[in-house]
Amino acid sequence: MPEKSSFNPKKFAVIGAGPVGCIVAAFLARGGCDVTLCDVQAPLLEAAMEPGIILSGAEDFSAPVAKTTTRIDLLAEDPPDVVIVTVKATALPIIASALEGFIAGERYVVSWQNGIDTELVLAERLGKKQVMRAVVNYGCILDGPARVRLAFHHRPHYLQELDPQSRDAAVGICRALTEAGLDTRHTEQIRNMVWTKAVNNSCMNPVCAVTGKTMFEVINDPIVYSLVDALLKEGVMVARANELLLGPDFYLECLDYIKGAGHHKPSMLQDIEAGRQTEIDYLNGKIVEYGERAGVMTPHHRTLRTLVKALEARG
Repeated sequence: MPEKSSFNPKKFAVIGAGPVGCIVAAFLARGGCDVTLCDVQAPLLEAAMEPGIILSGAEDFSAPVAKTTTRIDLLAEDPPDVVIVTVKATALPIIASALEGFIAGERYVVSWQNGIDTELVLAERLGKKQVMRAVVNYGCILDGPARVRLAFHHRPHYLQELDPQSRDAAVGICRALTEAGLDTRHTEQIRNMVWTKAVNNSCMNPVCAVTGKTMFEVINDPIVYSLVDALLKEGVMVARANELLLGPDFYLECLDYIKGAGHHKPSMLQDIEAGRQTEIDYLNGKIVEYGERAGVMTPHHRTLRTLVKALEARG
């Protein structure tokens, strides 16, 4: 039975009109919530209200959001109960600064992102009491403004507050997301879950980004796949050296999971192809950083981070 909460959010802002943001905005809008979609790129917003965000693939429906804006600071004129941040982690310092003026009291921000320690970047400016972290389990591609194709959607998603004082609010946000169709459970293990996903992503995403291959192509190339295996083993060693719990069978489970991947281009490859910055610093870069703290060598992660940064500079 779902845990009860006195927090009942109805007004949401989603920052980021890329595929991840469009998905959460569409579900919340279809669930009857008041949703404002925010992105600095106006062309990405135009179709979100009319005809609405269109999802296809693993999910198939459309839903219009209530409002759109290209300026985060304008959200202060009619402040949302919850702000869900879905943009690349590299934009977090600017976003946190823009939110600082009105995120307080019973208003909260959720890092709905990939990568390690994204929630801590937000908390530096907004305070731990106002910030929450989610682990999201869907793969998606933006086919056009407000048009998203889901390669997969593995429920449930998970969410946890950074400050125990905000537990009731976190449970309420989980309920609102679940009622909208994005089944989300409250957890006490979000940091371990973040690392579980990050170690998984860090062994596939940069390899696809550097080679230009889909996940299926990487898995079925024995030479390239050996690099994936080396990255995975390094990530596991770093996590365990920092006393993070991945589970006793994580290595084998991760191998099984990635072997089931299809012809999907992970977000890091999509970013390189589009000439955008990637989240390499919050994936492989963080594994290098935490490896240094614990005295664990990470030559493969360090090399892939360097290669992806070189591709970013070229774009």
